[in-house]
Amino acid sequence: MSWDKVTFETLYAIPSKNGLTRPARVRGSGYKMINMGELFANDKIGDINMELVPMNDKELQSMLVEEGDLLFARQSLVLSGAGKCSLVKSAKEPTTFESHIIRVRLRKDFADPSFYYYYFKSPYSGIKSIVTQGVQAGIRGNDLKNLPIHVPPLSQQKAIAALLTNYDDLIENNRRRIQLLEESARVLYLEWFVHLRFPGHEHVEKVEGVPEGWKPTFLPDVVDVNPKESIPKDHEAWYVPMASLSETSMTADPKYFERRTKHTTVKFRRNDTLLARITPCLENGKTGFAYFLKEDEVACGSTEFIVLRGNKVSAEFTYFLARSYPLRETAINSMTGSSGRQRVQVSCLNEYRVPLPPSHLLNEFDKVVRDNFVQIRLLMEQNTRLEQARDLLLPRLMNGEIAV
Repeated sequence: MSWDKVTFETLYAIPSKNGLTRPARVRGSGYKMINMGELFANDKIGDINMELVPMNDKELQSMLVEEGDLLFARQSLVLSGAGKCSLVKSAKEPTTFESHIIRVRLRKDFADPSFYYYYFKSPYSGIKSIVTQGVQAGIRGNDLKNLPIHVPPLSQQKAIAALLTNYDDLIENNRRRIQLLEESARVLYLEWFVHLRFPGHEHVEKVEGVPEGWKPTFLPDVVDVNPKESIPKDHEAWYVPMASLSETSMTADPKYFERRTKHTTVKFRRNDTLLARITPCLENGKTGFAYFLKEDEVACGSTEFIVLRGNKVSAEFTYFLARSYPLRETAINSMTGSSGRQRVQVSCLNEYRVPLPPSHLLNEFDKVVRDNFVQIRLLMEQNTRLEQARDLLLPRLMNGEIAV
């Protein structure tokens, strides 16, 4: 690689900064704050929901982010997370950042922020060389600014960033389509089975709040809770950790999956629902749908999963049942244990009432939403291929093997 090298600070428009500290008691109103959760969940941060914090006039002058800022994780519980870089894609309203994050603002006449976002995703950035390992892994602002980095001509930076951004734009477009497909199916579930406005509901009498013809059942009558599965000893199988699950959708991120020969006690099959049972993962919405397994494949996962498998209802119905507010409220109210490590008492689901709709209504629902789930699966597979192609291209661009 023939690119010049300089210390990273040479490209700074202003000195780097660590973010603000705000105790929990003052949070809830004010201005948006990017926390570590947003940093790790979003490679590119735009207009998303965030916690609100108060700020004074001086802080508003110096502690906001702008489009193009790079944000680095100053600390992480795991080694791989230290120094993680995210790009501020947009900041439509005043937004600050928390103390475990380092903000870097580049001179845009010399450095393209999108290029350096991708640069720090590649092994050529050398950022792992400044990570220190203690109780937590971390980087220091002083080490970051003195890190030697490559500086291609600005036109080449922009060309490389544009090429890689095309992949990310396709991936993001697919993610939006996935969200719309899931949301439309979720709205249908709520309309028919929670608000009880199903087709023909006007002509059905209710008996004790339940439509006539619906059977009074409990969750274990229609859904298997933690069904028994086995994997042969020393057989290699997928392990799915809590980190792979989304807080807002059925999708799981395969980059967190591992192949293991030692298996956890939590095992599941294709189209099972995975419900987080520990705080704060449950409250935050972590719930997955095991669309990513092959037929007859058994995987294992975090011991903090509850596995749900429909027997008298479909896998799709089971998933939306797990995401419904009444069931989640029941699970949350059953939690016991020390603060920060509370867990759902699975026995609470034994008494959770699930009025069973007539088969024709269940079949009609399944017919509609199953197409959505098939499309979601195809879009996720497409995204996996796009991510693999992008990640293969990234190091070859950064080492100059491919010229643009």
